[in-house]
This record gives sequence, structure tokens and C-alpha cells, in this order.
Amino acid sequence: MLQLVVFDLDFCIWRPEMYQIQGPPQLSNLKTLQPKQLRKRKNGNKPQLLSSTNTMLPKRPTTNRKGMIVTDKKGTPITVFDGASYALTEINKWRKDKSNPKSSTSSSGSSGSNKGNMNSKMQHVKVAVASCTDEPGYARRCMDWLIVDDGSTLSSCFDHVEIRPGDKKNHFASLQRITGIPYEMMLFFDDYDLNIDSVSSLGVKCVHTPSGMTRERWEEGLSRFNLN
Repeated sequence: MLQLVVFDLDFCIWRPEMYQIQGPPQLSNLKTLQPKQLRKRKNGNKPQLLSSTNTMLPKRPTTNRKGMIVTDKKGTPITVFDGASYALTEINKWRKDKSNPKSSTSSSGSSGSNKGNMNSKMQHVKVAVASCTDEPGYARRCMDWLIVDDGSTLSSCFDHVEIRPGDKKNHFASLQRITGIPYEMMLFFDDYDLNIDSVSSLGVKCVHTPSGMTRERWEEGLSRFNLN
């Protein structure tokens, strides 16, 4: 039975990685960062697309502060992968069902029953971070500001946060000691293959996310525990 879901941070939960940004994360007003997309050529005829470092700006605010996004000092946005947002929102829903048992049994039909059974299995799941990010302070600031689909901050989604350098076996040894959860009941997502190889040797079920967290990789992880 799945009891603990663990995520890496850099290029798994969010992008870019903390070592790639210029200066500490900051809150920036999305409207003031929107680039002017078109300008006229000198001859005044055909419009020309402006090049901009902000072409990857999110379409909507992505923090718990109205109208704000997280950027570095040059305006590079720091954003949560869609798949990470989806996964954490789903886990939050399981937890809400724990506090409201009727919600997991209110669906009608076999599909609703199956969904309710799954939710009841997952109500006690814990969530953790296992990260080797170069800038722990930057990462914690991002977790306090960035939100997932249901509006929850990343910080509120995690029960345990292990941020330290070195082999991630050490992160998991700490998590196992704190939670008492066997390795075989843990699920881990990471974009770095060497971390996957190392942690897999403990008996943890691991999913490689080389392109960041996606919904497909989340579903793959659930399938390791026959949960989808």
C-alpha cells in the first residue's frame, strides 16, 4: 500500500533549477512583465515580433499573492510543472475526503464506487520532498509562494522536507526514520537518473521524470501500486 509520495524539486516540481536563476526568487507583477509582442519596422509597414526573455511567462498568476508570479531578478519566471500541480491537487483531494468521509462514497455507479475505494485507500498518504538543490533558501521561498491547481501553496502540500547535498539514500533514511514507513511503501519522482538508481536500491518504487513532472508519470507511479 502506498503511504508516502516523495518529490524532487528542481526540474521535477518546478523549472528552472535554482542554480540557473539570477539572484533570489522574488514576487513580480505579471502585468508589468508582459512584453509588447509587436512593433513596426522602421519603414512603418509590416509588424515584427519582438524577441523577449519573457516569452515563457505564465498566462495567469501562479502564487498566493494576487496578480503576482515568482521570478528571478531578471524577470525569468519560476513555474510549477502542470503534472506536479495535478498530482499534488489530487493528493490534497484525497486528504479532504479523509475529513469528509461522505465525499468518497457519494458518487453513483461502479466508476464512482471504484473512485471512492481508491480515495479511501489514499486518505492517509504522506507527501515529502527529497532535494539536493544548491539554494535551499531559494527553494523554501518558492514553496511558500507558488501554488497548485487548487490554490494550495507548495509548502502546505508537504508533510516533510529533506533538502541537503549528497546521495538521496540519506534523504530517504531520514524520511523512513521520521515516518516509520517502509521503503516498499514509498513512491519517488526525480528527473535525475542517478538518483532514481540510488533510491531504487532501497526498495522504493521510483519514476524517472526527465522532462519534469507530467500527468503520465504520475499515473505511472500510481500503477506501481495498482491504484489506477
